[in-house]
Amino acid sequence: MAEPENEAEPEPEKPKAKKAKADVAPVESEKTEAAPATEETAPAVSEAPSAKGEPAVKRAKKPAKTKKEEAAPAAAAPENLSLSADDIEKPKIVKAKGSKNVHTGIAHVLSTFNNTIVTITDMNGNVIGWSSAGKVGFKGSRKSTAYAAQMVAQDASRQAMGHGLKEVEVLVRGPGAGRESAVRALQAVGLDLTLIRDVTPVPHNGCRPPKQRRV
Repeated sequence: MAEPENEAEPEPEKPKAKKAKADVAPVESEKTEAAPATEETAPAVSEAPSAKGEPAVKRAKKPAKTKKEEAAPAAAAPENLSLSADDIEKPKIVKAKGSKNVHTGIAHVLSTFNNTIVTITDMNGNVIGWSSAGKVGFKGSRKSTAYAAQMVAQDASRQAMGHGLKEVEVLVRGPGAGRESAVRALQAVGLDLTLIRDVTPVPHNGCRPPKQRRV
C-alpha cells in the first residue's frame, strides 16, 4: 500500500512545476515585449521637442533679420568728398525774380588759409551771386578744406545762373587749399570758363611786413 501512495504524490507535483514555469515564461515574454515598446515610444517623445524646437529657432531668427533689414536703410548716406568733375551734382537752377539776363561774367575766388569766398559779378563788377564756407554751413577748421570750396562754388554759380550766366572768367586770389577745387566745381556745374588768371598780390618790397608771431 505504501508504494502506490509514493507514486501518486510525485505525479501531481510535476504538472504544478510545469505550470509555474509556463506561467513565468509568458511574464518574461511580456516584459521583453514591453521593453521594445518603450524603446519605440522613447524616440517619438524625443522627436517631439526637436520638431517643436526647429520652428522656435526659426521664429527667433526672423525678427533678427528684420532688424538688420530695417537698420540698413536707416544708415545715413555718406557725403560725396570726391573732387572729380563727374561726381559733382549739378544744383537746381531757379530763375531769379529780378533776372538781369547776364550771359558773361567774372568769378572772383578768394582762397585763404581759413576760408574760401566766391563772388560772381557781371563784366562791370556788379555782384549777381556770392557764397562763402560759413554761409554754406561749415564751421571752424572745415571752412578751409577743398570740399568746402567745392560747395561754395556750386552755391555761388547757382545764384548767378539764375540770372542767365553761361560764360565766366575766373580770377583766383590767395594761397588756400580751395583754389583748384573751386575752379573745377565752376566748370562741373556747366559754366564755360573762358579765362583762368591768378591775381594774388605780390609785394615788391614796398611795405614793411608785420612782426613775427610769438607762439
